[in-house]
Amino acid sequence: MRNVSLRILSITGVIFLSSFSSCKKDENEPLPEPAISSFSPISGSVGKTVTITGTNFGTTEGSSIVMFNGTTAEVTSHSATDVLAVVPEGATTGPITLTVGDKTATSTGNFTVLPSVADDPDFYFGSDLSYVNQILDHGGVYKDDNAVKNPYQIFKEHGNDLVRLRIWHNPAWTKEVYDPDGDQLYNDLFDVEEAIVRSKEQGMKVLLDFHYSDFWTDPGRQEIPAAWLNIKDINVLRDSVYNYTFKTLKYLDNKGLLPEFVQIGNETNCGMMYEYDETPVTGFPASNVCSRDEWANLRTVINSGIKAVRDVSAASAIKTKIILHVADPVNIDWWFDNVTSGGVVSDFEIIGFSYYPIWHTGVSVADLSDRVAGFKSKYGKDIMILETAYPWTNTGNDSYGNIFGGQTPISGFPYSQQGQFDMMKTITQELIDGGGIGIVYWEPAWITSQLRDFWNTGSSWENSALFDYNGNAIIGMDYMTHAYDR
Repeated sequence: MRNVSLRILSITGVIFLSSFSSCKKDENEPLPEPAISSFSPISGSVGKTVTITGTNFGTTEGSSIVMFNGTTAEVTSHSATDVLAVVPEGATTGPITLTVGDKTATSTGNFTVLPSVADDPDFYFGSDLSYVNQILDHGGVYKDDNAVKNPYQIFKEHGNDLVRLRIWHNPAWTKEVYDPDGDQLYNDLFDVEEAIVRSKEQGMKVLLDFHYSDFWTDPGRQEIPAAWLNIKDINVLRDSVYNYTFKTLKYLDNKGLLPEFVQIGNETNCGMMYEYDETPVTGFPASNVCSRDEWANLRTVINSGIKAVRDVSAASAIKTKIILHVADPVNIDWWFDNVTSGGVVSDFEIIGFSYYPIWHTGVSVADLSDRVAGFKSKYGKDIMILETAYPWTNTGNDSYGNIFGGQTPISGFPYSQQGQFDMMKTITQELIDGGGIGIVYWEPAWITSQLRDFWNTGSSWENSALFDYNGNAIIGMDYMTHAYDR
């Protein structure tokens, strides 16, 4: 309100009339409505600090009350537009509210409360669940003891504590293979984000596998992302790898979803990014170390990815561990001797390898522990099996032919549910005996569904999954809770 006063002032004997006005807030004037425009991260466990942004949050410390789905939180910093609050004990997934006086603002989205992830175990039991979201979207149903369940929950309850997820640069084909085109991409950043949320909701850690391609990569195929095809300078490629890796991880970290482990490349036996559609690209600074001696380029690319991981992790509560990955343990000495030559590549924690005992016959299961112990001693790194599997049957459940199980079973391990269980226990014990720190089963949830990949509909792996043809978890999954000799 406006108040006008009259005063008679005397200055050097002159008397005159003066008027002035002053502004005073009416104590009865209502407070402005607070509003929450955003909060970051969008998920986290108890103790996580969340930044809530908006307007009219009050002008003094303590003037706002923040609640996570009805549970009051500690406010550690306050301004009219930004409040920092700590996720409180007892909080559950739901909206954030902020109250000033008698006015309350409610977030439009829910904050997801994640279980506190346990400290590092002595040994990780992991599963590559990269296909699960797509399978669920295309009719797949998972059961445990005939009860339909969330597959992430099934794995957690059977002893899984690490989820491996692949990420492709721009996998447009994952939508285009459907007729008509599908609604979304799979194994891109946003599908990975959803899978990480679902994994961390169950208290499991995450291993993110950068393929640095739009397509599958493996020892025989390392396609250049289409967006990078015109690069002609290794320094430009180095920067592209860094920026892509950094932006991906920073996006996840801002949402409280930074992975605990990251792979720089997938089964990089012959290098990375050295062909497109199985044809070399003229002028591209490829890193083919099998057909051409391009180790220098490979080391540059790997170090660029490593630096991006370290730069994001340095500012995060999660200190991501880095893994380099080749297929078949017979390749480890040759590959790591070359890639680490001269100490150029050294800043990584874990040597990872694929070990499918039917295919990788150069190292028998019985010799695995000695090999693992040797790698650990020679390179001073932890050792993990990042991919393995064994069939429980040689029959299929759909018209998509299976790629594993047509071979002769390994003696003592028939293609049966018990045979699969026994094989996985044996591999795991060998890995533990050699001092390894973890094992990851590849695509144990790739059951039959209407999922469409580049080649067919269904699954080429359902006979090696850890579910039967009714969608029920089978005994093979229980290798993760077996009592091993430590």
